[in-house]
Amino acid sequence: MLNEILKNTLFNIAHAVALHYGKSCEVVIHDLTDTNAANHSIIYIENGEVTGRKVGDGASQVVLKQLSNMGEKEKDHIGYFTKTADGKILKSSTVYIRDENQNVIAIFSVNHDITSLSMMSASINEIIAAVDDTKKDIEKISPNVNELLDDLIWQSVELVGKPVTFMNKEDKMRAIRYLNDKGALLITKSGDKISKYFGISKFTLYSYIDKQEDKND
Repeated sequence: MLNEILKNTLFNIAHAVALHYGKSCEVVIHDLTDTNAANHSIIYIENGEVTGRKVGDGASQVVLKQLSNMGEKEKDHIGYFTKTADGKILKSSTVYIRDENQNVIAIFSVNHDITSLSMMSASINEIIAAVDDTKKDIEKISPNVNELLDDLIWQSVELVGKPVTFMNKEDKMRAIRYLNDKGALLITKSGDKISKYFGISKFTLYSYIDKQEDKND
Protein backbone atom coordinates (compact mmCIF):
# COMPACT_ATOMS: atom_id res chain seq x y z
CA MET A 1 0.00 0.00 0.00
CA LEU A 2 1.01 3.60 -0.52
CA ASN A 3 2.20 5.36 2.59
CA GLU A 4 -0.24 7.81 4.15
CA ILE A 5 1.88 10.91 3.53
CA LEU A 6 2.14 10.22 -0.20
CA LYS A 7 -1.56 9.32 -0.43
CA ASN A 8 -2.65 12.50 1.29
CA THR A 9 -0.39 14.58 -0.94
CA LEU A 10 -1.78 12.99 -4.09
CA PHE A 11 -5.36 13.30 -2.83
CA ASN A 12 -4.88 17.02 -2.14
CA ILE A 13 -3.40 17.64 -5.58
CA ALA A 14 -6.18 15.65 -7.25
CA HIS A 15 -8.84 17.60 -5.37
CA ALA A 16 -7.26 20.92 -6.40
CA VAL A 17 -7.12 19.90 -10.08
CA ALA A 18 -10.75 18.75 -10.00
CA LEU A 19 -11.88 22.02 -8.43
CA HIS A 20 -9.84 24.03 -10.91
CA TYR A 21 -11.32 22.43 -14.05
CA GLY A 22 -14.78 21.61 -12.76
CA LYS A 23 -17.22 18.76 -13.25
CA SER A 24 -16.04 17.91 -16.75
CA CYS A 25 -12.60 16.91 -15.45
CA GLU A 26 -12.14 13.50 -13.86
CA VAL A 27 -9.08 13.00 -11.66
CA VAL A 28 -8.06 9.46 -10.72
CA ILE A 29 -5.36 7.90 -8.57
CA HIS A 30 -4.43 4.25 -9.11
CA ASP A 31 -2.49 2.30 -6.46
CA LEU A 32 -0.22 -0.23 -8.18
CA THR A 33 1.25 -1.65 -4.98
CA ASP A 34 -1.84 -3.75 -4.22
CA THR A 35 -1.56 -7.39 -5.32
CA ASN A 36 -5.06 -7.12 -6.76
CA ALA A 37 -4.45 -3.79 -8.52
CA ALA A 38 -5.68 -5.06 -11.89
CA ASN A 39 -9.15 -5.52 -10.41
CA HIS A 40 -9.28 -2.74 -7.82
CA SER A 41 -6.64 -0.10 -8.59
CA ILE A 42 -8.66 3.09 -8.06
CA ILE A 43 -8.17 4.50 -4.56
CA TYR A 44 -9.35 8.05 -5.29
CA ILE A 45 -11.55 9.64 -7.93
CA GLU A 46 -13.35 12.94 -8.42
CA ASN A 47 -15.97 13.60 -11.08
CA GLY A 48 -16.13 9.90 -11.83
CA GLU A 49 -19.30 10.46 -13.83
CA VAL A 50 -17.06 11.42 -16.75
CA THR A 51 -16.12 7.75 -17.27
CA GLY A 52 -18.65 6.14 -14.91
CA ARG A 53 -16.00 4.82 -12.49
CA LYS A 54 -15.71 4.87 -8.71
CA VAL A 55 -13.26 4.03 -5.94
CA GLY A 56 -12.52 0.29 -5.93
CA ASP A 57 -12.97 -0.13 -9.68
CA GLY A 58 -10.33 -1.84 -11.76
CA ALA A 59 -7.52 -0.79 -14.02
CA SER A 60 -7.64 1.13 -17.28
CA GLN A 61 -5.58 0.08 -20.33
CA VAL A 62 -2.77 2.36 -19.20
CA VAL A 63 -2.70 0.76 -15.77
CA LEU A 64 -2.84 -2.76 -17.17
CA LYS A 65 0.03 -1.99 -19.50
CA GLN A 66 2.09 -0.70 -16.59
CA LEU A 67 1.24 -3.69 -14.43
CA SER A 68 2.37 -6.06 -17.18
CA ASN A 69 5.62 -4.16 -17.73
CA MET A 70 6.66 -3.20 -14.22
CA GLY A 71 10.35 -3.49 -15.10
CA GLU A 72 10.12 -0.91 -17.88
CA LYS A 73 10.64 2.83 -17.35
CA GLU A 74 7.38 4.18 -18.71
CA LYS A 75 7.31 7.88 -19.57
CA ASP A 76 4.52 10.24 -18.56
CA HIS A 77 1.90 10.83 -21.26
CA ILE A 78 0.53 14.37 -21.34
CA GLY A 79 -2.38 15.67 -23.39
CA TYR A 80 -3.40 12.64 -25.46
CA PHE A 81 -6.92 11.84 -26.63
CA THR A 82 -9.11 9.03 -25.33
CA LYS A 83 -12.81 8.27 -25.49
CA THR A 84 -15.38 6.66 -23.22
CA ALA A 85 -17.65 3.75 -23.99
CA ASP A 86 -20.54 6.14 -24.54
CA GLY A 87 -18.58 8.23 -27.03
CA LYS A 88 -17.24 11.13 -24.98
CA ILE A 89 -13.99 12.63 -26.22
CA LEU A 90 -11.42 13.10 -23.48
CA LYS A 91 -8.10 14.88 -23.30
CA SER A 92 -6.06 12.79 -20.91
CA SER A 93 -2.76 12.92 -19.06
CA THR A 94 -1.04 10.11 -17.18
CA VAL A 95 1.70 10.75 -14.64
CA TYR A 96 3.66 7.87 -13.12
CA ILE A 97 4.43 8.18 -9.40
CA ARG A 98 7.69 6.47 -8.42
CA ASP A 99 9.35 5.38 -5.20
CA GLU A 100 12.95 6.01 -4.17
CA ASN A 101 14.05 3.14 -6.45
CA GLN A 102 12.23 4.66 -9.43
CA ASN A 103 9.66 1.88 -9.48
CA VAL A 104 6.14 2.96 -10.48
CA ILE A 105 3.87 2.65 -7.45
CA ALA A 106 0.90 4.78 -8.50
CA ILE A 107 -0.64 6.53 -11.46
CA PHE A 108 -2.16 10.02 -11.39
CA SER A 109 -4.60 10.48 -14.27
CA VAL A 110 -6.60 13.41 -15.58
CA ASN A 111 -9.44 12.88 -18.05
CA HIS A 112 -11.03 16.10 -19.26
CA ASP A 113 -14.29 15.74 -21.17
CA ILE A 114 -13.87 17.99 -24.22
CA THR A 115 -16.76 16.60 -26.26
CA SER A 116 -18.72 19.85 -26.35
CA LEU A 117 -15.56 21.88 -26.93
CA SER A 118 -14.63 19.62 -29.86
CA MET A 119 -18.06 20.13 -31.40
CA MET A 120 -17.73 23.90 -30.97
CA SER A 121 -14.22 23.80 -32.43
CA ALA A 122 -15.42 21.91 -35.51
CA SER A 123 -18.17 24.48 -36.07
CA ILE A 124 -15.80 27.41 -35.57
CA ASN A 125 -13.17 25.90 -37.86
CA GLU A 126 -15.76 25.45 -40.58
CA ILE A 127 -16.54 29.16 -40.39
CA ILE A 128 -12.99 30.49 -40.19
CA ALA A 129 -11.30 28.03 -42.55
CA ALA A 130 -9.98 29.57 -45.76
CA VAL A 131 -11.77 28.63 -48.97
CA ASP A 132 -8.36 28.27 -50.60
CA ASP A 133 -6.67 25.81 -48.26
CA THR A 134 -3.53 25.64 -50.43
CA LYS A 135 -2.18 28.72 -48.61
CA LYS A 136 -0.66 27.40 -45.41
CA ASP A 137 0.64 30.68 -44.00
CA ILE A 138 -1.66 33.24 -42.43
CA GLU A 139 -1.12 36.45 -44.30
CA LYS A 140 -0.63 39.55 -42.21
CA ILE A 141 -2.39 42.73 -43.37
CA SER A 142 -0.09 45.62 -42.54
CA PRO A 143 -1.51 49.12 -41.92
CA ASN A 144 1.02 50.86 -44.18
CA VAL A 145 3.58 50.03 -46.86
CA ASN A 146 6.57 50.78 -44.64
CA GLU A 147 5.46 48.18 -42.14
CA LEU A 148 4.65 45.84 -45.00
CA LEU A 149 8.20 46.21 -46.31
CA ASP A 150 9.60 45.53 -42.85
CA ASP A 151 7.45 42.39 -42.65
CA LEU A 152 8.61 41.18 -46.05
CA ILE A 153 12.26 41.75 -45.15
CA TRP A 154 11.75 39.82 -41.92
CA GLN A 155 10.10 36.99 -43.86
CA SER A 156 13.03 36.85 -46.28
CA VAL A 157 15.45 36.50 -43.38
CA GLU A 158 13.27 33.78 -41.86
CA LEU A 159 13.32 31.98 -45.20
CA VAL A 160 17.12 31.94 -45.29
CA GLY A 161 17.27 30.95 -41.65
CA LYS A 162 20.18 33.04 -40.46
CA PRO A 163 20.90 36.67 -39.49
CA VAL A 164 22.17 39.02 -42.21
CA THR A 165 25.61 39.18 -40.58
CA PHE A 166 26.02 35.45 -41.24
CA MET A 167 24.65 35.45 -44.78
CA ASN A 168 26.90 34.79 -47.75
CA LYS A 169 26.25 35.98 -51.28
CA GLU A 170 23.97 33.06 -52.14
CA ASP A 171 21.93 33.64 -48.99
CA LYS A 172 21.42 37.31 -49.79
CA MET A 173 20.48 36.48 -53.36
CA ARG A 174 17.89 34.03 -52.07
CA ALA A 175 16.42 36.63 -49.69
CA ILE A 176 16.28 39.31 -52.39
CA ARG A 177 14.77 36.84 -54.83
CA TYR A 178 12.01 36.26 -52.29
CA LEU A 179 11.46 40.01 -51.86
CA ASN A 180 11.31 40.52 -55.60
CA ASP A 181 8.83 37.67 -56.02
CA LYS A 182 6.64 39.21 -53.31
CA GLY A 183 6.68 42.58 -55.07
CA ALA A 184 8.66 44.37 -52.35
CA LEU A 185 10.66 46.31 -54.93
CA LEU A 186 7.44 47.95 -56.10
CA ILE A 187 7.28 49.93 -52.85
CA THR A 188 8.66 53.46 -53.20
CA LYS A 189 12.31 53.72 -52.10
CA SER A 190 12.34 50.08 -51.10
CA GLY A 191 15.61 49.57 -52.97
CA ASP A 192 17.40 51.96 -50.59
CA LYS A 193 16.07 50.21 -47.50
CA ILE A 194 16.68 46.68 -48.76
CA SER A 195 20.23 47.36 -49.94
CA LYS A 196 21.07 49.05 -46.65
CA TYR A 197 19.56 46.20 -44.63
CA PHE A 198 21.56 43.55 -46.47
CA GLY A 199 24.75 45.65 -46.56
CA ILE A 200 25.02 45.84 -50.33
CA SER A 201 24.91 48.63 -52.86
CA LYS A 202 21.82 49.37 -54.95
CA PHE A 203 23.85 48.34 -58.00
CA THR A 204 24.47 44.93 -56.41
CA LEU A 205 20.82 44.66 -55.40
CA TYR A 206 19.58 45.14 -58.93
CA SER A 207 22.31 42.92 -60.35
CA TYR A 208 20.98 40.11 -58.13
CA ILE A 209 17.49 40.75 -59.49
CA ASP A 210 18.78 40.81 -63.07
CA LYS A 211 20.51 37.46 -62.52
CA GLN A 212 17.26 36.02 -61.27
CA GLU A 213 15.34 37.29 -64.27
CA ASP A 214 18.02 36.03 -66.66
CA LYS A 215 17.79 32.62 -64.99
CA ASN A 216 14.02 32.61 -65.42
CA ASP A 217 14.20 33.47 -69.14
